[in-house]
Amino acid sequence: MLLAVDVGNTNVVFALFEAGSDPGQPGAIRARWRIAMDTRRTGDEYAVWLMQLMEIEGIERTAITGMIVSTVVPRARHNFEVLGNKYFGLAPLFAGEGDAGWTFPLDVDEPRSLGADRAVNALAAHATYPGDLIVVDFGTATTFDVVDFDGAYKGGIIAPGINLSLDALVDHTAKLPRIAIESPRDTMVIGRNTEDQMLIGVFWGYVAMMEGLIARLRAEIGRPAQVIATGGLALLFDRHTAIFDAIDPDLTLRGLAILAGKAGQA
Repeated sequence: MLLAVDVGNTNVVFALFEAGSDPGQPGAIRARWRIAMDTRRTGDEYAVWLMQLMEIEGIERTAITGMIVSTVVPRARHNFEVLGNKYFGLAPLFAGEGDAGWTFPLDVDEPRSLGADRAVNALAAHATYPGDLIVVDFGTATTFDVVDFDGAYKGGIIAPGINLSLDALVDHTAKLPRIAIESPRDTMVIGRNTEDQMLIGVFWGYVAMMEGLIARLRAEIGRPAQVIATGGLALLFDRHTAIFDAIDPDLTLRGLAILAGKAGQA
């Protein structure tokens, strides 16, 4: 099995992939787990947590024959090297480096500055969907990435995530309460109390931002482009807008598995 690890600013997602029958495509995900990102958490602590979950699923440590990591948190890298080397006897691949380097063009001014998660999303999206693509990833930040019909990464947009926007609103005002991001009760935009007004402003404001940016991206691309959404809030927004052509929650993990396969570890 392949252990794929997506290390984000807010969460770390672990997934175990079965071996695929097609060398170019990953197998099914056997299990997936999520834990809050904490740069103080050691490789040993990750191992204790992960081994317990694997035991619950009836998966032996020796079943892990490959490991690949995508991280946007440089300080966490050593912890995952320890996890792979000490507990699985594996030197983990890191997305974008060495044998797991990018196999498609990064047509941007500074390719080295591109987050590994965004490049992995581009790889998986092109392998799954035809034509020009816009990939929207809802994480700590919300990113919009353009992948052309040949699979080249062309650039994109970085916007504050909706929770960051809400945190900024609450942290910099004296009387506004902290609220949860959830589906509005209806489509009305005249709020009758403070909490409703905040939810309307943040939620529908975010929907308008996404729809506006995607319209501008499509116009700039100049060809029909599918919009693929991934990340935890994709399903929430999908219920309130028609801009997404597909919701793909495992896009990043699948991209890691594809990249590991190209490096001979799937």
